[in-house]
Amino acid sequence: MKTAIYPGSFDPVTLGHLDIIKRGSGLFDKLIVAVLVNPGKHCAFSVAQRMEMLRTVCRDLPNVEVDSFTGLLADYVAIKGADAVLRGLRGTDDYISESRMALINRDLNPKMDTVFLVSSGEHAHISSSAVREIAAFGGDYSAYVPVEILPEVAACLNK
Repeated sequence: MKTAIYPGSFDPVTLGHLDIIKRGSGLFDKLIVAVLVNPGKHCAFSVAQRMEMLRTVCRDLPNVEVDSFTGLLADYVAIKGADAVLRGLRGTDDYISESRMALINRDLNPKMDTVFLVSSGEHAHISSSAVREIAAFGGDYSAYVPVEILPEVAACLNK
């Protein structure tokens, strides 16, 4: 059984994330979508909220599991016995940073491979930070967030 981990902050989960999750779930027997718990980073949503939003948007994907982790991704991959890490690439900037991180992770865990999926064109410009910034200025971000979680996102971001 091939298992991959798709790590991220998912603050909030976007249609771009969901695209990678859906496509990744078709490539692996099991896909663990793992929310990174980073005490040094201020997030708009709690870990519990992010995990619940992910469970909501992934409910029709039977081979997708939602989890969270603290610490090094390379260690989490080893603990879970995963075969690969899944990462989405929106453009060349993502490729540069993600390829560097993949090399570091491989140094830390030589059994760890990273698989890159290029974002679908209609999602390549979407990011969680863009959603938060649009919301901060009262703009409409509904085209970037799965409809199932719009009420939760609005309740947090439209204060």
